[in-house]
Amino acid sequence: SAAASAAAASAALLEAREAATAAAAPIALSVADIERVLGPPRFEPRRDVARRITKPGIALGLAATVFGGETLFVEVEQVAGKGAVQMTGNIKEVMQESVKAALTWIRANVAELGLAKTASEALLNTTDLHIHFPEGATPKDGPSAGVTITTALTSLLTGRLVRNDVAMTGEITLRGLVLPVGGIKEKVVAAHRAGVRTVLLPQANEKDLRELPQKVLDEMQFELVSDVREVIRAALVPADVTEAEAAGSASGDGSEPATDDGRQVPLSHPLPSVPTGVP
Repeated sequence: SAAASAAAASAALLEAREAATAAAAPIALSVADIERVLGPPRFEPRRDVARRITKPGIALGLAATVFGGETLFVEVEQVAGKGAVQMTGNIKEVMQESVKAALTWIRANVAELGLAKTASEALLNTTDLHIHFPEGATPKDGPSAGVTITTALTSLLTGRLVRNDVAMTGEITLRGLVLPVGGIKEKVVAAHRAGVRTVLLPQANEKDLRELPQKVLDEMQFELVSDVREVIRAALVPADVTEAEAAGSASGDGSEPATDDGRQVPLSHPLPSVPTGVP
């Protein structure tokens, strides 16, 4: 019958298609093959981060936007002046308040930070600070850059580099407490996308790690903090490591820098990390 003939033809066609698919050899493409077709990579996120954090006063924060998470650099520089503070980078009122809170905490803890009395007096009276948030065309607001601002300021004033393999987020109080913030999933994914594998998060945001994709969780380390002193201890390169020694990490290959004698330099004394397999 016509129906039987049509069914037989359909079955034969399907069998032929499956045979052709099975016979086709898989195509293997190397990185060089892809670059020949698409051109060289436009961005190398991990190397870009490492190259930007090459002197004291620069730290990497995280932000959540309507389009997802983004990395947020904070840069601080000091010049001779009268204690003025200048803020640039299209930041709004709440973020300006974070800058003021960070400055007050540092001024109240100069001795603990190892700043001499003369240095603290210079900070208050004879030094102007310029705090800049790059990508000025993008408006920035919210309290979550508090820990990043504090870290960048502490880095500049103590002369200690910030680790280029660490990103952070969290609001701070005048007493140095680190408060929870929103957008944790988006921020951590942004850090992962940038090639950064360690993120400092407020202790109270631990529950938000459950929202992360398992692939991201498996490749990240999280250090949960409740006080800005913990952030500084985890984020800054140890005081006994010189700027030249730490510069070896700017290659962005994930390895620790080495001194001239070949000694590996630990980038920090890390806090206990949260296991990647968050229940």
